[in-house]
Amino acid sequence: MTITLTDAAAERLNELLAQQQTGVALRLGVTTSGCSGFAYTMDFADAPGEDDEVFEDHGIRLLVDRQHVDYLDGMQVDFVRDGLNRSFQFSNPNVTATCGCGESFAVS
Repeated sequence: MTITLTDAAAERLNELLAQQQTGVALRLGVTTSGCSGFAYTMDFADAPGEDDEVFEDHGIRLLVDRQHVDYLDGMQVDFVRDGLNRSFQFSNPNVTATCGCGESFAVS
């Protein structure tokens, strides 16, 4: 399994992790949501869970529950600044469809 971070995403995540009272890793996953089926989740974690795959990119520990591995394998996380707007964006080769508003996705 591979998930990569762009330089911009790694820089922003390092800033956010430094601000956390707790949390030493980033947990990535999916949840059932929206009209297409799934949405991404991101949260900070203190330690890996029993069912987590653990790996590292740009010195940042990434945790993914084994149930979500097939949905996220090969994904790249970016951090984009567009004027006053700033957001994490996901480029996922497993996505087969997205909803019109861009909030959810489907995989086959």
